[in-house]
Amino acid sequence: MDMHHELHALLRNSGLDQDEITTRLDFLDWRPADDARLQAARVDFNDMHRDFVEHLYQHLGHFNAPSALLQDTTVTTRLKHSQLSYYQRLWQGPRDHDYVCERLRIGLVHDRVGLELKWYLGGYRLYLDSLLQKLFGDHAASALYASVLKAVFFDMTLTIDAYSSAQRRALESSDARYARVTRGANDGLWDWHVERDHLYLSERWASMLGLNRDQLGDGKAGWFARVHPEDLPGLRQAIQHHLSGQSESLHQQYRIRHRQGHYLWVLVRGVVSLDERGEQRLAGSQSDISGQKNTEQHLQHSARHDLLTGLGNRLRLQELLDQAQQRQKRPGARDAALLFIDLDRFKVINDSLGHTVGDQVLVEVARRLAKCLRPGDHLLRFGGDEFVALLDDLACLDDAEHVAQRMLDELLQPIGLAERQLSVSASIGIVDLTEANIDGDVLRAADLAMYRAKEAGKARFARYSAELQVRAEQSLQLESALALALTRDEFELYYQPVCCLDDGQARVTGVEALLRWRHNGRLIAPQEFIPVLEESRQIVAVGDWVLLQACLQSKRWQAVQPGMSCAVNLSSRQLCEAQFAQRVTQILALTGLPASNLILEITESQLMEDSAQTLACLRELASLGVRLALDDFGTGYSSLGYLTRFPLHILKVDKSFITGVEDGGELATISRAIIKLGQGLNLEVIAEGVEQPSHLAFLREQGCRYAQGYLLSRPQPVEVLDQLFQQHPICLHNTSALPAHNYCPQ
Repeated sequence: MDMHHELHALLRNSGLDQDEITTRLDFLDWRPADDARLQAARVDFNDMHRDFVEHLYQHLGHFNAPSALLQDTTVTTRLKHSQLSYYQRLWQGPRDHDYVCERLRIGLVHDRVGLELKWYLGGYRLYLDSLLQKLFGDHAASALYASVLKAVFFDMTLTIDAYSSAQRRALESSDARYARVTRGANDGLWDWHVERDHLYLSERWASMLGLNRDQLGDGKAGWFARVHPEDLPGLRQAIQHHLSGQSESLHQQYRIRHRQGHYLWVLVRGVVSLDERGEQRLAGSQSDISGQKNTEQHLQHSARHDLLTGLGNRLRLQELLDQAQQRQKRPGARDAALLFIDLDRFKVINDSLGHTVGDQVLVEVARRLAKCLRPGDHLLRFGGDEFVALLDDLACLDDAEHVAQRMLDELLQPIGLAERQLSVSASIGIVDLTEANIDGDVLRAADLAMYRAKEAGKARFARYSAELQVRAEQSLQLESALALALTRDEFELYYQPVCCLDDGQARVTGVEALLRWRHNGRLIAPQEFIPVLEESRQIVAVGDWVLLQACLQSKRWQAVQPGMSCAVNLSSRQLCEAQFAQRVTQILALTGLPASNLILEITESQLMEDSAQTLACLRELASLGVRLALDDFGTGYSSLGYLTRFPLHILKVDKSFITGVEDGGELATISRAIIKLGQGLNLEVIAEGVEQPSHLAFLREQGCRYAQGYLLSRPQPVEVLDQLFQQHPICLHNTSALPAHNYCPQ
C-alpha cells in the first residue's frame, strides 16, 4: 500500500477531521497569539535548531537501536534536513489539516523504519531542554523545569507503553480467537480483492477439496476451474449481481470438484465492501452441504418413488408423461403409448392371505412387468395393484400391443410364495399419446380402455377408442341423473305374476316386484342402471324404497287376492347393512303385510361371500317368517353346501336352463336335476323364463309347481294388474294353448 492511501486510512480510522483538530487545540488552550509569538521569534532560534539537530543525532548514536538506523551518512543527512524543516514548520504554523497530515506522514515513516516511540518522545524532551537553555540559560529555575520535563516524559513513555501493550494484547487475543474459530469452523473462509484478483483461501476451504492453499493459486481462476460446468454460469451471475448491488449478499449453492474427482455440494456466502482505496473486496465463507443435499435428493427420490417396489409413483409418472408429450410435439417424433395395468381380483389375495403376502406378490409382479419393457421405457406403480408403463419411441402402436401381450404371458406363470402357487392375471388398457380426442387426459383414456378389457373377461388388453369416452360420459350423466331419481319420484315398480301349474291350470299365486326407471319420458332398461346403483351404493336407499312400495301394494292386493305373495330382489349391499333386518321388520309393521307373504330373493354370488353378517341377517329374516328364495340357481358356483347352510325356502331355476328344455339335451338334464334337488330338500321350485308352451309341458312333467315368464305374462304396471285382479278367476285345463297374455289369477 502506498503512503498516500495509508495516510488516508489513518485519518479515517483515527477520526482526525477538522473538528477533532480544533478540539485538541482548544484543550491545549491554543490561541492566535501563540501562533504570532512563535512566528515572530522563529528566525532567532534558527541557530539553536541547527545546533540541537547535531546534538540530537550525536546523542542518538550512543544507543544501539537508533544508531543502527543511522549507519548510512546519506540517510542521516536527509533526516537532519527533514528535522530542521520540521522545526521551521513547528514555529511557523498554522496547525491546520495539512500540518496534521504532514505530522502523521512523518509518524508513518518512523514506524516503517522501525523507530520506537520512546526514542521519538525522548527527542522531544531533549528539544524542550535546549529551548530552556536558549531562553533562560543556566538559571536554577530552568534546571528544575528540565528535571520535571525528564520525569514527565519518562512517565509519558510508560503510559504509552501501557496503552500499546493493551492494544497489542487485544489484537493478539482477537487474532487468536480468529485463528481458533478458523481452525474449529466447518466453513472455509475466503477474501477476494476483486480489482486486483487476489484471492485468499483458508486452509479449511482448501482441505474441503483434499487440497492445500498452494495448489489453488492466488486468483479466482483456481477457484472457478473446479466449479461444475453446469453450475459455473450461475455462480458467476450471483457474484456479479451482488457486486453490482442487485442483491444484498452473495448466497449460492453449487458443486465443486474434490481432488479425488467427485463433486461436493457447497454453499458460498459473502458480502462486498470497499477498502481504503475504494476498491471492492468480496469476503465470506463456504460450507460443505453435501450431506444436506444427499438428504434432499433422498427425500425427492422418496417423494417420486414407491417404497415397496422402488418404481416411480404418480408424481414421477406425471413428470415423465409431461416430458413424453412435449417430445411428441417435435417434428419427426415417433409413436408413444401408455399402458394402464390393473391386476384382476387382487383383493382376494389380500383378504385370504394377508397384506404381507399381497405386498410380496406386487414386488414380483413389478419385476415381471419390468422384464417386458425395452430400454428407455418406464414402469411405475400408480397405486394399490395398478401399474403404468410408458413406452416411447415406438415404430408403431402395434408394438405397444406386443409389450402388453408379453406382460400377460409373463403373469401367466404361477408365483411361488410361502409354499403356495398363486395365479395372477391383469387387464391392460392401451392409449396412444397422440390420440386426438383424449383432451390431454391420457390416464383417464387408458383407464377406460383397461375397464373395457375387464368387461371383456379380464386377462387381456384393450385399446382406447372414442366410443369408450362417449360411453363414459353417458355413464356419468346416468349416474348424476340416478342420484336425483328417487327424490324426483322417477322410479316405478312393475310386477310379473308367478303362477301355480297344479291341475293343468296357471293360477296367479304371487308377483315379483321389478324396478323400472322412467327418465325424460322413457323407461331405462334395468341392466343399464342397476349396476350403477350398486356401484354408487345408492342401491341401499332405493332398495328400501322398493321394499316399502312392494309391501304397500301387496297389502292392497290382499283384499282381492288373499294370500298372494310378493318377491323382492335384494342387493348384497343391503344384506351387509347391520340394521337391514330391523328395517324389514319396520316396513312389515308399517304396511301390515304378513311376513309369510314377503319373499326376499338373493343370488348365488351373494351366498358365495359366506360372510358372518350375511348368514346372521338371513337367519334373522327367516325368524321373522319372511321366506327366502335363491335366484338364478345354476348360473354361479352351484355349491350344494349352502343349500342347507342357509335358511332357504325357494329355489328358482334360471331361464338359461329352461330355454332349451324342448330339445331334450343337456339343458333339459340340468333342469330336471335342479328341480329334483329342490324337491328333495323340501324347497319350492320356481322356473323362470317360461316362454313356450313346451316349457310348461316340461315343467308339469317334472312336477315343478311354479313358473313365471313371458308366456304367462310380461312384467306389468300396477294399473294393469289391478284390472286383472278384479276379474273372476279363469281356469283353463289346457295351459299349453294359453296366449302370452292369458293367465289365471288366484
